[in-house]
Amino acid sequence: MKVTIKDSQILKTVNPEVIQAHLQATGWQETGRIYNDAGAIWRLKKDAAPEYEILLPLQHDLGDYAERISDILKTLSAVENRSQVDILSEFITNYPNFTVLGIVMQIATPSIDKLSGEITLLCTIFEKLQSIKTELADHDYILAIKAYQERLPIRCTGDLVKVDNHFILRNPQNFQIDNI
Repeated sequence: MKVTIKDSQILKTVNPEVIQAHLQATGWQETGRIYNDAGAIWRLKKDAAPEYEILLPLQHDLGDYAERISDILKTLSAVENRSQVDILSEFITNYPNFTVLGIVMQIATPSIDKLSGEITLLCTIFEKLQSIKTELADHDYILAIKAYQERLPIRCTGDLVKVDNHFILRNPQNFQIDNI
């Protein structure tokens, strides 16, 4: 089954520099710029295969930015023989106001001077199980300990960022034990 990503909110979070680095690393060549550097044309020629072309938007404020990113995912999916979801998960570096649903896998030793500490969550992000680290304090930290001890699912909203291929949930809010 092929999934096509069309959620404009998700697509708008993709940074063009991340795609550009991916294209360079996988053999694509930038062959031109259009509309006062609003976009870059990238081409890939593989042996006997047909030539592929991508129009990479370089400015987030373009009206069709999300649509162009969707087209890029479709092309890369065909070229790399991978799902769009798999490719998109590599491109996401920052997703504000993201809600995670998962379980607490690990609780670091709490701070000495206050009731807080780092926890590790196991959640599904773009159809893949991922480890996410976050910092919690006070009541949220106590809830995390309870969820960990009793293996209860949790729900939390925050700013999901990817740093060195690891996910971090910054500014966690509304941490709660989820009722199934």
